[in-house]
Amino acid sequence: MFELPFTLPSIHAAYQQGTCPEAIVEEVFRRIDVVADPGIFIHLFDKTEVLEAAKALGAYDPDKPLWGIPFVIKDNIDAAGKPTTAGCPAYEYHADEDAFVVKRLRDAGALLIGKTNLDQFATGLVGVRSPFQPPKNSVDPKMVPGGSSSGSAVAVGHGIVSFSLGTDTAGSGRVPGALNNIVGLKPTLGALSATGVVPACRTLDTISIFALTVDDAYSAYQVAAAFDAGDAYSRDIAAPELPPLPGKLKIGIPDTGSIEFFGDELQARSFYDTVDLLKQQGAEIVEVDFTPFYDVAHMLYEGAWVAERHTVIEELMRDQPEAVHPTTVKVVSAALKLSATDAFRGFYRLKELARKTEPVLASLDMLCVPTMPTFYSVADLEADPIGPNSRNGTYTNFVNLLDMCGLAVPVAPRSDGRPGSVTLLAAAGKDWAVAALGRKLEQLGSHTLGATGWSLPEPVTSLPGAAPGELAIAVCGAHMSGMALNHELTSRGARFLEAARSSDAYSLYALAGGPPKRPGLVRGAEGSGAEIEVEVWAMPAENVGSFLAGIPAPLGLGKVTLSDGRAVTGFICEGSGTAGADNITHLGSWRTFIAGPNTAAPVVAAE
Repeated sequence: MFELPFTLPSIHAAYQQGTCPEAIVEEVFRRIDVVADPGIFIHLFDKTEVLEAAKALGAYDPDKPLWGIPFVIKDNIDAAGKPTTAGCPAYEYHADEDAFVVKRLRDAGALLIGKTNLDQFATGLVGVRSPFQPPKNSVDPKMVPGGSSSGSAVAVGHGIVSFSLGTDTAGSGRVPGALNNIVGLKPTLGALSATGVVPACRTLDTISIFALTVDDAYSAYQVAAAFDAGDAYSRDIAAPELPPLPGKLKIGIPDTGSIEFFGDELQARSFYDTVDLLKQQGAEIVEVDFTPFYDVAHMLYEGAWVAERHTVIEELMRDQPEAVHPTTVKVVSAALKLSATDAFRGFYRLKELARKTEPVLASLDMLCVPTMPTFYSVADLEADPIGPNSRNGTYTNFVNLLDMCGLAVPVAPRSDGRPGSVTLLAAAGKDWAVAALGRKLEQLGSHTLGATGWSLPEPVTSLPGAAPGELAIAVCGAHMSGMALNHELTSRGARFLEAARSSDAYSLYALAGGPPKRPGLVRGAEGSGAEIEVEVWAMPAENVGSFLAGIPAPLGLGKVTLSDGRAVTGFICEGSGTAGADNITHLGSWRTFIAGPNTAAPVVAAE
């Protein structure tokens, strides 16, 4: 049992061969004893209690995607009947019910083992700002474990559990992943409900997921993601099956004038080695001036969002200041110097900076950045509690302010043996896209899992095509994942097959009329257009008629040729329908057009 990798496929294979979940629980607690790091947990559940939960699962149920899978949660997330401290004993309360996301995971069969340590009130990226004994980095105890989700990352890094929940406001779901050689998935804001989570910055927080592999992290995300009417910030974000990689990707990286490693040449070499791997896979790499992104990042701790942190602990800082960690006090006290006027100026400034980044992001499929610019030791933080923490956020602090999703992916170790990691960033709702590329990237960069020495498992095979009785349909507009009309597919039992691109014979138009705006995909001669983003869905054949009946002229279903030469049924537009339309072929994507602002090429004549 000791050699069993705690990945989802490995554990489920063990169950299929007769292993019982009680045996997995016993192994979890044995590994906790072997690791012998009392700083990982704030509340480790009684083993008897977890064994009872395992027994209550009954017979193995493959329809529950997380059946018998052990996980832990950060101690700013509620578990029914258990204390929540947010890393501060004076703040402790007992939760009446599970957090929304925790309940979804348990309903899917996952076994909660305990609640983990963190930088107090999720304020920090280093993992040592806790009144409890901080956990030790799973890879190298001399390095900081990363925060604020320190215990959650370390538990996965040691292979104690298969996945864990952290939170992420400024990078707390990504930096600890890099430091512990594991995956850190930071979802689109609102994709995972915040009900039952102690906020740091309510408008910027998200639950995050750590796992040993991208597939495992995304599997947990698919279970956890759901709209919660009880959370005012919840959003309905699609979590489709991971598709094969789309066609040629355009990926932005910081240019040589703005990229920052603070003198760490090995970190720079590791990052550029990964960029070379992306190039070898056909990606187009575009160097981007990151100055506007850094300007956004500075606002997180220098503006109104510090005051948002203060709203959580205002009474505690006033009535029991000694209960708050000294560094937390120093960071959050900056809010006392801010006025409501300062807050509004901050909002205006963020909008101005975001506008500068919009054309850059609209021209790219995603960004690739170092997860962190360099490494810091525990001794470094003892000498300077603020500086190294700030530098850890170089490539993370701007992400939530700009409403992006992200995935920290382990790559090949650096030449000194320290973990390699890059983060893929994309627009809100493209969690599936960064995960699809992240899955490929982790396979290209040979590495072991966390600190376990386990080998990376073979990649999951691509999704099958349409089954008998289904029709594969290519969509290019509002029917795509996460967009306004996607429900017209899902409500008819359609399932996502893959993300793809058309051949370069197609032009894309924003048709006249509306709202809503509608796209038109028009075929011309080979090479006359561009490869246009599409998604292929499989719909039960008996539901195609009702779907087709709702498609307005000049649109219809015909054959669309994909970039790899396959022909699939899809949305097409009559050439006459482009009268008065805007030619947006140069954008290559309806999503990019909707994200706007964009400049459309005028249509001189109908095609």
